Amino acid sequence: MQAKKLTLLQTVAAAGVFSAVSCWYGFMFGRESARRELGGIIDDLRSGSTTGSAASSSDSHAHPKP
Repeated sequence: MQAKKLTLLQTVAAAGVFSAVSCWYGFMFGRESARRELGGIIDDLRSGSTTGSAASSSDSHAHPKP
């Protein structure tokens, strides 16, 4: 059997595809995490449980993540 050799172009293309997929999943994960955190802050502000920006930043860390 003859061993299949990858050319430099094929190797770079495969690395580019892998990098693009990794970046996409990282972006989506970060976006979802930020959405959850901001959702809690928005709910707190709508309910009127916080009175200032310092209180809202400290309250945002007190909520458990689902």
